[in-house]
Amino acid sequence: MKRIITGIQPSGNITLGNYLGAIKNLLELQNQEDVELLVFIADLHAITVPQERQKLKQNIKNLAALYLACGLTPGKTHLFIQSEVPCHNQLGWIFECNSYIGELERMTQFKDKKAKQTAGVSAGLLTYPPLMAADILLYDVDYVPVGEDQKQHLELTRDLAMRFNNKYGETFKLPEPYITKSGARIMSLVDPSKKMSKSDPNPKAYIALLDDINIAKKKIKSAVTDSEGTIRFDIENKPGISNLMSIYSAMTNLSIKDIEEKYKDSNYATFKEDLANIVGDLLEKIQSKYKYYIESNDLDLILNSGRDIAYHLASRKLQKVYRKVGLGRN
Repeated sequence: MKRIITGIQPSGNITLGNYLGAIKNLLELQNQEDVELLVFIADLHAITVPQERQKLKQNIKNLAALYLACGLTPGKTHLFIQSEVPCHNQLGWIFECNSYIGELERMTQFKDKKAKQTAGVSAGLLTYPPLMAADILLYDVDYVPVGEDQKQHLELTRDLAMRFNNKYGETFKLPEPYITKSGARIMSLVDPSKKMSKSDPNPKAYIALLDDINIAKKKIKSAVTDSEGTIRFDIENKPGISNLMSIYSAMTNLSIKDIEEKYKDSNYATFKEDLANIVGDLLEKIQSKYKYYIESNDLDLILNSGRDIAYHLASRKLQKVYRKVGLGRN
């Protein structure tokens, strides 16, 4: 049995790009018989930058409900909230005390965020990686799905595990990066040279999973294409229509070649109309399930169950660590 863990920050709504690029891979993972999947809402990581209290609380619930609506299944996936398992920050402190300031200051994400946030940079931005290491190492996971921007953090996680093992004896399993099959890379609908992002100032650039369905369809129909009018995949010369074809392919599992053949005698308007309806059908299903979870006691029951399972696993590891370090009376 392979144990895999991933965390997601509660930073508001998620996009169609997030769904096609990442969430679909999680759904495939949870359906593998030899996989135990843990997914947590990383609310402790969210407060490394300023947050509005009520909005953060709502985002945590919204994101949990949305991931369930997308298809995460209780029993196959253990979904929980990071801050509800205090072992995360307890082990995070142990790793802070075994990290060096120099290696934390070299983290690319810290340097990038510090450059953008020139005043009032929190210490949490610096010590983010030891907490992330705790998130992973508490659970003796075998693999961690990582994007390009997280590889450095996983390398530090492995370094901290080896450092602790060498100092106190064998304690932590060294996790490996989990390379999922390449998820669709979905680009902005108004500027296909940029990745689709919910932080884009132009709301026409992205489709959020909780967008009004008619508005989402209009965004597809008004998406940037080109003047040629031929439905052909060519990222360099036809990035707009190529992006829409990538969305179509990811949603229907049709190959790009099959899509080109299907629409070889068609035009952009027809293609966009069909894609808009496909997107609309998906959003309708997700939003219906989301409405159920956000209004139902089931959401709390699922999060309670995930929390209890996570705490059972994490507390045993933390007790072992405390004994080895020499903390407490026992």
